[in-house]
Amino acid sequence: MNTKKVLVIGLVWPEPTSSAAGTRMIQLITLFLSQKYEVTFVSAASKSEFSFNLKSIGVIEKTIKLNDSDFNTLLKELNPDFVLFDRYMIEEQYGWRVHQECPASVKILDTEDLHCLRNARQQAVKANEDFKLSDVYNDMAKREIASILRCDLSLIISEVEINILQNQFHIHESLLHYLPFLEESLTEKLTDRWKDFSEREGFVFIGNFLHEPNWNTLQVLKNKIWPALRIKLPGVKLHIYGAYSALKVLQQNNARENFLVHGRAADAREAISRHRVLLAPILFGAGVKGKFIDAMQTGTPSVTTTIGSEAMNGEFEWNGVIEDNLEAFIDQAIRLYHDEILWLQYQKNGIKIINERYSNENFEMPFIRLIDNLLLNLNEHRNLNFLGQILQHHSMNSTKYMSLWIEEKNSKSTR
Repeated sequence: MNTKKVLVIGLVWPEPTSSAAGTRMIQLITLFLSQKYEVTFVSAASKSEFSFNLKSIGVIEKTIKLNDSDFNTLLKELNPDFVLFDRYMIEEQYGWRVHQECPASVKILDTEDLHCLRNARQQAVKANEDFKLSDVYNDMAKREIASILRCDLSLIISEVEINILQNQFHIHESLLHYLPFLEESLTEKLTDRWKDFSEREGFVFIGNFLHEPNWNTLQVLKNKIWPALRIKLPGVKLHIYGAYSALKVLQQNNARENFLVHGRAADAREAISRHRVLLAPILFGAGVKGKFIDAMQTGTPSVTTTIGSEAMNGEFEWNGVIEDNLEAFIDQAIRLYHDEILWLQYQKNGIKIINERYSNENFEMPFIRLIDNLLLNLNEHRNLNFLGQILQHHSMNSTKYMSLWIEEKNSKSTR
């Protein structure tokens, strides 16, 4: 049997210590490797000191260039069975080349989250208006939905977003696959290692500050939550961790007010586990939030908003409190910080959510069977998505010829 090949085209080199997106990518790559697939990861981005060493787990790494025909040569040589695009922008950039050189490859889009939904909610918050579902019909949605239609399968991390794609944009269910974070189940052996209520100190928030919702949440904490909370809980500290903490983030540090900005955490879960309650008054965003997965995996209850918890707990009770009113949010944070019995109950809720909603055992093999079946029946699958073929035929030509024009322009400048 020939070894199946997967080509992953990354927007960036994955940084699982920096973001949930990086963790998600490593989970997918690890799954492919567990099935003995040959995995090649390419990106035109520069690596950072925090980029994961993919070679150490058996992945082939290659650096590519934007608007460069060498990528076509790589595609021909590799001839992958599956191509995974890391977000819709990458499909826009490279999809036409994949279609041209490897028409029989299964094209998979990892959306991460619905960018058009996150953007629409952000614009509503900035305008101090209530978000309406009709706000998702924006220019970003036109690009993102077109990308989904051009691919054979899109991985969606949130059931809420599955519903929006099907009900608002009328995407056929055969083009969408719900694949949440793939987590190790919480066994008694693992939970026995957790720090007790009395061993933990202070509140915590964590997030990659290149991500606008996290910067906005930090501002809400600093200006609206913590001024009242620190008065009612004298001596208690709020600890802020986050990758890419720019100067504007670090300047929020105020030791006198017990508002402590630590910058990047070497280990997000270890950092969270030292503290009693995760505070995350998130006002906009999409997808599901990795910080809450990390909190549940360390037995740390949270207080958050409806947007923060969206699509995460399903029919199960949240591992803490969901509250959109900021005054009530503060009261609930105080109550949870003091009430050990309540804290332990919420901790158990988190165990149930992880084990029932995110256990990798529930999702990995159905996904592998699905893509293997797509590979065997690709023509039939694509015939059911004729609109995608139309978009592939027409709209990508504009991207193609713009890219070729830039490629020619670049080649002339180096002569």
